[in-house]
Amino acid sequence: MNFNQKTILIAGGSSGIGLALANRLAAKGAQVICLSRRPSDQWQGSISHIPFDVLQDDFNMLSARLPEKLHSVVYAIGSINLKPFNRLTADDFLNDYRINTLGAAQVVQQSLKALRSAGAASVVLFSTVAATVGMGYHASIAAAKGGVNGLTLALAAELAPQRIRVNALAPSLTNTPLAASLLSTEDKREASNKRHPLGRYGTPDDLAAAAEFLLSEDSSWMTGQIVGIDGGLSTLRTL
Repeated sequence: MNFNQKTILIAGGSSGIGLALANRLAAKGAQVICLSRRPSDQWQGSISHIPFDVLQDDFNMLSARLPEKLHSVVYAIGSINLKPFNRLTADDFLNDYRINTLGAAQVVQQSLKALRSAGAASVVLFSTVAATVGMGYHASIAAAKGGVNGLTLALAAELAPQRIRVNALAPSLTNTPLAASLLSTEDKREASNKRHPLGRYGTPDDLAAAAEFLLSEDSSWMTGQIVGIDGGLSTLRTL
């Protein structure tokens, strides 16, 4: 998969899955632009930074800061807000929706002109296994990521005539800074391993490799798909 002369915007490219993807793409020749609150000291290769906070900054100013052409946009910003349902507030639901769903919609919206200019482009969003598999304590994040699923399908249909593909990845628990508290002890890590049919939780590279495929020309006939990268958790039950 060659990304020479490709310009790719990654929202949330300074840590976790976004960081792993940024480094993979830069190593394969892409000009990577990361949209995040802070730059990362772990970036490697040709990576530039646009300071931006999806909860605070004005999206209407974003398009002017983007290049003329974007061959891909990735929205890898997310949240993990796990609480009993009776403790969730309206602000919890709204905050998760703004971070995961509305933020994705607004980044893609502000990038549309540059995506169209590329002639053919790919958008990758991030959902979660919990949007389709019922899990306790996930009501707020599952509702928000369910919105991402719907957004993925609607945008894929609307943008297909413009040769802009839109797909989403739906991971299970992945070892990122966002999930640090869920994997903070050996007992938690072992319990998480056992919940997955393949016997382990995910890594940032597992998801970055899948995202790289969706951004590449190898997936050029693929759009409107929500792909489970979850160690088999969404579809398998071992005996």
